[in-house]
Amino acid sequence: MPDVTSPDFDDHPERALLDRLEEYYDAIPRHGARVEDHGPLTLFVREGQGWPFYARPARGRSGPLRPTDVQKVRARQRELGIPESFEWVAETTPTLRAAAEEAGLVVHEHPLMVIDPGTPAGEVDGASGSVSVRIVGADDPVLPGALAVPHLAFAEPGTHVGLAGTPHLKEAIDARVADGSVERAIVRIRAGLTVVAAAVQHGSVLSAGQHQPLAGVSEIVGVGTLPAARRSGLARAVTAALVADARSRGAATVFLSAGDDDVARVYARLGFRRIGTALIAEPPE
Repeated sequence: MPDVTSPDFDDHPERALLDRLEEYYDAIPRHGARVEDHGPLTLFVREGQGWPFYARPARGRSGPLRPTDVQKVRARQRELGIPESFEWVAETTPTLRAAAEEAGLVVHEHPLMVIDPGTPAGEVDGASGSVSVRIVGADDPVLPGALAVPHLAFAEPGTHVGLAGTPHLKEAIDARVADGSVERAIVRIRAGLTVVAAAVQHGSVLSAGQHQPLAGVSEIVGVGTLPAARRSGLARAVTAALVADARSRGAATVFLSAGDDDVARVYARLGFRRIGTALIAEPPE
């Protein structure tokens, strides 16, 4: 794959779109992180409580990355007591993969997908019967459930029907309340930094996800369905609602990273197309 500064990348058919995503990736963590400059890499350090951030390629960098660049940032992450995590796009920073692997990290691939402005995202209410799909406001009583469901979903990855269902929700909700996740989400929703959507049945959340709008771009993140409620179109309906909401807020570019190829096929049926590969590097377990 070409380096970001090479003539081959200049001719990449998706270059303008990938450049737009690079700007977004660099900007979005700055709302809740301290930024440290480590030469060709930028380290985002979470301010306060919440999901920890990561390191990624610095905007405007030039030249290939080396294992020593990764090792220096890993040492700083260990010093700070934060996860040794790196995130980037393969097509725009191809030399980082080899550098990360030589530095002892394991690299995971995730299909990077976008839905074009003129592409319909399917029906918002893809569920049936008593299930409704809606945008969840800061004062909505189902918000804690909408934050808890994806945690249960990601604990049982994949698209198969699993074990966790509504009886497991209360404990997961209590955990989100206790760790401050609900309060932080309320602040972000009111600030317009996060939008939450959920599929709800009889007051209980079965599927939920978020998008994060910024300057005409929004990433859909954390879409998950209660494992016991899978295979009923709920994640597709939630995703369609998020796309519709992002577009209503002026986002011309709506994208996501799929967990794997099976999940990517689900999003493809909604109109998303693959434009690259998002990479995450972490220490081996």
